[in-house]
Amino acid sequence: MAVRPATAADADALWAILKPAIRAGETYALDRDMTREQALAYWCGTDKQTFVFEEADGVLGTYYLRANQAGGGGHVCNCGYMTAPHATGKGVARQMCADSLDRARAQGFHAMQFNFVVSTNTRAVALWQCFGFAEVGRLPLAFDHPAHGFVDALVLHRAL
Repeated sequence: MAVRPATAADADALWAILKPAIRAGETYALDRDMTREQALAYWCGTDKQTFVFEEADGVLGTYYLRANQAGGGGHVCNCGYMTAPHATGKGVARQMCADSLDRARAQGFHAMQFNFVVSTNTRAVALWQCFGFAEVGRLPLAFDHPAHGFVDALVLHRAL
């Protein structure tokens, strides 16, 4: 298992991971109808470093790392993570989070912040808390979940 920077050759594998999560509309505040091109442009934007987690049988997950803000807020980073549906529950997100924390420290970031974690995404919330992230904010009814209606979004933070 290895994490490496994503390349243009990973576009199909990335889309295979992004598409189900985007279409489900349960964990990211993204347009559920966004096209492949729009999704890849968002996930692999010039403001982000995008990585893939792969095993011998292919790409199982992806994450991006970026500065959360510019200027005076540039010392805090932000990440987004997605796991292939068939790899859920196999520790992929855990390994990507550990890798992202190491990369963020190596790049001189002082903290990592997740700006909009959907509160019903309990597996992700538990994982982030396991890594030492604390809830520092709650945005009441900020996310329109397709099954649960309006639910809170959390802001999670961790010093590096």
